[in-house]
Order: sequence, then C-alpha cells, then structure tokens
Amino acid sequence: MRHSNFVHLHLHTHYSLLDSSLRHEALFKRAKQFRMPAVAMTDHGNLFGAMEFYAGAKKHGLKPIIGCEVYVAPESLHNKSDNFSLRDASYHLILLVRDATGYRNLIELVSHGYLEGFYYKPRIDKALLAEHAQGLIALSSCNRGEIAHLVNKENIPRAVKMAQQYQEIMGKENFYLELQDHKQDWQKKINRELVAMGKEHDIPVVATNNCHYLDRTDSRAHEILLCLQTGKTMDDPYRMQYPSDEYYFKSSEEMTELFQQVPQAIENTIKIAERCNLEMEFGVDNLPRYPVPESHTLFSFLEEKSKEGLKVRFAAMDRLEQKYDRAVYETRLADELEIIKKMGYPGYFLIVWDFIAYAREKNIPVGPGRGSAAGSLVAYALKITDIDPLPYGLLFERFLNPERVSMPDIDIDFCMDGREEVIDYVTKKYGGHKFVSQIITFGSMNAKGVIRDVGRVLGMSYGEVDKIAKLVPNRLNITLTDAFKEEPRFKAMRKESENVDELIKIALNLEGLPRHCST
Repeated sequence: MRHSNFVHLHLHTHYSLLDSSLRHEALFKRAKQFRMPAVAMTDHGNLFGAMEFYAGAKKHGLKPIIGCEVYVAPESLHNKSDNFSLRDASYHLILLVRDATGYRNLIELVSHGYLEGFYYKPRIDKALLAEHAQGLIALSSCNRGEIAHLVNKENIPRAVKMAQQYQEIMGKENFYLELQDHKQDWQKKINRELVAMGKEHDIPVVATNNCHYLDRTDSRAHEILLCLQTGKTMDDPYRMQYPSDEYYFKSSEEMTELFQQVPQAIENTIKIAERCNLEMEFGVDNLPRYPVPESHTLFSFLEEKSKEGLKVRFAAMDRLEQKYDRAVYETRLADELEIIKKMGYPGYFLIVWDFIAYAREKNIPVGPGRGSAAGSLVAYALKITDIDPLPYGLLFERFLNPERVSMPDIDIDFCMDGREEVIDYVTKKYGGHKFVSQIITFGSMNAKGVIRDVGRVLGMSYGEVDKIAKLVPNRLNITLTDAFKEEPRFKAMRKESENVDELIKIALNLEGLPRHCST
C-alpha cells in the first residue's frame, strides 16, 4: 500500500490534560486509515504518554515520533517576575526527537522545566535549549510561538532575528518555520510572512494542523473540555475557546489542499519523519546499584541481611511464646531468595530495605505493608513489611512469580510529614533526578463525574444533573455505555430533553480522559 505524502507533526493527545480529547488508539487507527507512515505526539510541556504512544504506534505499524510542545521563557527560565502574565511568561516551541540522544535531551529539557523553570507552565529558555539541542528538530509552533507572535505584531525584523537565533541553536537543518491554516485571516497573514521569510533567509517551512481532537464534530466536546480546564461555563463570553472547528486530525488530501501554494511545506513533513528514528527498548530493567561492601555481591549481602533479620523475628516470637516451625521459615526464606536471585532483583530489595531503614532511623513512621508484598518472607525479615505471611497463608508467588516476569512492586506508606525527607534521601543517594523519579498517577473522568462536570459547564441546574448522575449504578469502574444498558430511564430522558441528550453525547466523548495527575 502506497503511503500518503503527509505526516502530522504537531499533535496533542489526551495527555495534554483537559486540552485535547485525542486518544492514542483512535489516533493510530485514523492514521492507518489515512495511510500515513508515521505520526507525532507533541503534548503540552510533558512526556507523560511517550512510552505508551511509542508502543501503540509500533503495534499499528506506524513510525512513532516522540516530541513535545515546550514552553520557552522570553528571558531566563529563572526570571519569574510578576510583570509577566500567563500569556507573556512563555512562548511555544515544538521539539521532535531524532534519536536516543535527542530523547535524553528532551527528557532533560522537560525535567528542567518542571524543577527549575516552572512559572504558570514548565518553562525552559534558549540557553538551556542550546545545551540540549543535539538529536532534536524544532518547529516554530503555532501563533503562540515567539516568531509567529512577532510576525502578528508586525515586528518582522525581530521575527527574522529570532528565527536565525533558533536556527543557530538547533543547526541549520534542524529548524523549521511552522505554517498552520485553521481558516483564520490572521493566520493566513502570518503564513505569507513566514513563507517570505523562509525564502529570503533560507529557512525551510513545514505544514502542521495543531490537532486537539479526532473529528471536526468533536469540536463542541473540546470546548467543554477547555471550560473544565479553566473553570468556566459555556455561557461565559470570556471563556477560553479556539477560533474555529479546524483543529482535528485532517487527511493528507485536506492538508495538501490547504497548502497547495506551498507544496514544500507538505513534502517537508515526510522528510522530517524520515529523519526521526528513535528506537526504544522495552523489558530491560535499569535499576541503580546498591553499594554493597567489598566482600559481597548484591545477592550475598541480601541473603546475609535476610537471615539476620529472620533471626530477629524468631527472637521476637520466642519472647511472645509463639509457636512456629523454624525449618519451615528457613526453607521458605531460601526458596524466596533463590527466586529473587534468578529474576535479578536482589538490588531492588536492598534499595527498598535501605530507605525504609533510613525512615525508621529518623523516626519517620512506616506503614506495616499492603498489597502482594505482604506475601514475602524476605520483605518481612528485612522489615520492609511488618506482616508475617506464613500464619495467613500468603503466597510469595502473588508478589514475584518466575512464570510471569515483571518488576516487583512494593507499596510503602510513609507519614506525610516525613515523606519528602525519604524521597530526598533516595534521590541524593541513587543519582539525583537523572536516575530517580516518582511514579505518576492520573485521575480520570469516570461515568458519574463526567456527567456532573459536563452538566455544570453547560449551565444545567445542580438538581437536574444530580438526577441524571444518580442513574449510574454504584459499581466500581462502570462505564456510561454499561449504565445505559442497565438503566432504561437514560433513553427516556434523552428523548424528552435536548439538553440531556447533548450532555450524554459529550459525556461519552470525554469519559475516561485523564483529568489531573499526582505523585
């Protein structure tokens, strides 16, 4: 099958939280339908979806292009003056990964943005970009990009200077002026100036569409999503809104027609895609190394500490005059240690043991353990958990099973007052932010919640929305589709009221999207 002549290089997935409703699976299917050879993700200021996007695109036979729409501070990222408004505090810039070096550099840039440059948004600056430009391609972004912004203000000399500065930072072949056409006169004016600038100063142009939803018909749901992001309602004349319904995943034919006067802008999407060849390796564990004494290996040290810990547990049971079979415990410990050794996780247990021991030493309360780790006698011996698995018949294989190879996952609870101290200890000891990070979790819009959210944005009364939401059965992880099958009153209410019908349609569109994130 012959591929199309266009690739989307500016695209926001649902990981641009409350800003895009474009889900990975639907996106990949549409890209395949349009015969596109590749597709990029460029979420706002984050790489939340990078690995999921990469694996999903590969599964569908598409080349994944990992990228990000970063926020660039107008001056230093450390300048957080009150003189800057939200709009003036940063400009947009698209960065696309060419190779493994570029991916590492993009991770560095995004991390610095959150850890050092955060002011309204996670910001970088041009000096930082210059340090981490290798392996990346930059596009000048939308009207919120610095160059388009200057063109729109009719400051062409300054725009040219800025384009040349980015070209110098990125390398002549790695910077493109970005053209977008969402059927707006001001945007056409910007495009004309950018094309002229590109010709005069030998800077290539590329066409994008700033995708935020799948189909044109999704634009209404996207408006609701933006209201959820900003806390507004649809009847607010000052609410954030996009100027048209053109921000959808367009076909190659649609994009070619839009830019028929600038065919090189379409051709360059393919050229850029061909240069982006990141290879990600999955299934490889890259744990930091626990510093064992010179006379030990990771396993021998774990074995020694586990046996010492079990003796301490035996002494405690003896004091309490508890009956136990020492041989059963010792055999169980040896069996668990052998599995841990075979699966290559002695270092993992030592790291967890280390920071829990630190917490206890600093009198930071530690939870007794929860989840499948409570089935590990090694964890009990090391005081990672405080639950003896044997009296309760808890199975180690529920936690770590050689037949089901996956990383062990120990859930640990620390007192909130000391949690940050423990995190700081782990970060400093095991390599800093380059090697230590927290696991992110996402809160999603569930069936009842999305009905209440959409109803509020549409301006419906609390009583009416509450009545609809309460029709959803009280069952964990129930979807709206399942609720409609079980509750016939939904169908009747939709027939009786256009407002209810619209609420349900939009709720179905937005259900399951991530709403917020935390660590």
